[in-house]
Formats: sequence, C-alpha cells, structure tokens
Amino acid sequence: MKIERGVPERRAEYLETCFETFCKNGLENTSMQVLADACGTATANLVYYFGTKDNLIIEVTAHGMAKVEDDFMAQAPTSFRDIERFLREMPYLTAKLHGAKYRFMYQVYASPKYREHGKAFFSGVNVRYRKYAEQLSPKLGLPVELVQGMTYLFVRACVHYALFEDEEYLQLQLGAIRAALAVISGQTAAIPSEERSETGQ
Repeated sequence: MKIERGVPERRAEYLETCFETFCKNGLENTSMQVLADACGTATANLVYYFGTKDNLIIEVTAHGMAKVEDDFMAQAPTSFRDIERFLREMPYLTAKLHGAKYRFMYQVYASPKYREHGKAFFSGVNVRYRKYAEQLSPKLGLPVELVQGMTYLFVRACVHYALFEDEEYLQLQLGAIRAALAVISGQTAAIPSEERSETGQ
C-alpha cells in the first residue's frame, strides 16, 4: 500500500537513491540499514515515508522502471528512415545504462510475493505504449496498432539483451523486425543492417 507523507522532494530523492542501491546490491542483499545509509538518513525516516520494506520495494521498482521507460522512448525514431538507427543503437545503450535495473525489476516481479504488483505495473505499460504508438504513428507513417506491436517486440529484444547479452538471440529478433518493416514499406529485401555504432561496442 502506497503511503503519501513527508516532503515530496525528499521522497523522490529517497526513491532514486534506494532504486540505485537495490540495483547495485540486489534484492536480498539490501537491508533497510543499507538503504538508510545510502540515503544519509535513519531507518526510522524511511519507515515514516514508506511504511515497510515491502512497500518501499514496490514503490521503488515502479518508480525506477517508469523512468527507464521514459528514457527509452525519448530515443524513439522521428521518421521511418530513423527506425534503423533506433534498432541499431538501443539494445546496446539499454544494456549499458539499464541492465542492472532490468535485472532488479525481474528479481522483484518474478517473486510470488510481488507478482500482483508486477501485473499492475505492466497493465500500466499497456496503456502507456498505446499512447507512445499514437504519438509515433504519424511520424513513422505506420498504423497505431502496428507501431504498438513492434514496440513490444523491440523492447522485449532490448530487455533480453540487457539481461543476458545474447547477441545471436538479439540479431534474430532484429532480423525479424527488419524483414517485417521491409514488407510493410514495399521493399523486396530487409532494411540493411549498418555497422554498429560506438554505443554498441
């Protein structure tokens, strides 16, 4: 249960710091004392703001992953031709910047203890992806439903790579997306894969 009390700015600072600390240490290795030390406060203060450690974990995870999602979509393509740049760069950038965050999120939401909260979070993702698709559709010249579906596929590919850095799996998924886009755009061959940017090295 989310508890709304305390100074909003301080609460946001605690969420940011706790999220970073959880991602660094993992769920099981991060005690309330470790979190309090990272925040430069007392455990009693965190209890005042968030109630229990479980409440803190739930709120920290949703807060942190919503920001990761915003960062991801801020790099979204601005035209159909720009899609290739997005496909080429984002898996490696996601792994570099957010790999530990995705590992923590799955550690939380895969737990039976927090599974229902994970379902609630991903229900919100469905709504947000629809809005992203509606914004991107006119820029890309593609139907909203197609953009939304492709977004799911690509995010899944990026997350899997961020978790496991499985290059073969990634390239198979990207190849399928490129082939689908080639058919949609009326081309006879898949969009050529350009040399990987420095981000992916």
